[in-house]
Amino acid sequence: MSRRTGKPSYLSTRPDSRGRRVTRLAVAGAGLVVAASLLGGGIGYGIGRPDATEASIADLRRAETKRDLQQIAELTALARRTSDQISPILAALGAGGTTGPVPDPGQARQWQQAVRAAAEPFANPPSGTTATNVARGGLRSAVDQAAVAVDTYALAANSPAVNRKALTDLAARQATLAATTWSVAATQLDQVNVDAGHGHQHVYLDTGKDGGAFTPDQAAEGTGG
Repeated sequence: MSRRTGKPSYLSTRPDSRGRRVTRLAVAGAGLVVAASLLGGGIGYGIGRPDATEASIADLRRAETKRDLQQIAELTALARRTSDQISPILAALGAGGTTGPVPDPGQARQWQQAVRAAAEPFANPPSGTTATNVARGGLRSAVDQAAVAVDTYALAANSPAVNRKALTDLAARQATLAATTWSVAATQLDQVNVDAGHGHQHVYLDTGKDGGAFTPDQAAEGTGG
């Protein structure tokens, strides 16, 4: 009777090591995906987050915007007060060039004091944006020209009669130039207010005649901001 033998070793069922390798690879791959996601998220956060320099620039811009809004409001209020101060003077000087009475030295001194008082708030202007600085500079130039017109009128009041007419006419032309300069600055101030969200602010002089000066637009006060 022959000895019963088992299956040869090469026919025996071997453990499925390939399946285990696939499983290990799948787990490893999943781990790499998770790690890559975490790494990518960290990199994205690092890239998207503003650095210290960008944050400082943003803070400076916000501070500049806040400062400029305040300066525009203050300049507009100053322009309204100044307009009330110099409008009657320029109107009288403009009329005096052709039909006004003989120049009065006492009136000239009062006007000189009034114009000097109107110019004082413009003496030390704060630093602002270019648009605001242009408006402020134009208003100040108009006040300075008004002062020149008043000084010419004072000179006429203290000059011989033969010279008064020519000097009075010169003062009238200077007053018209001051009003025209103011109108340009007032137009700039109006646009600055619109850009700042304050709406139209019409701060033009009331001199009784334009003489080539800019005039307010038809927009309602405070609209358009």
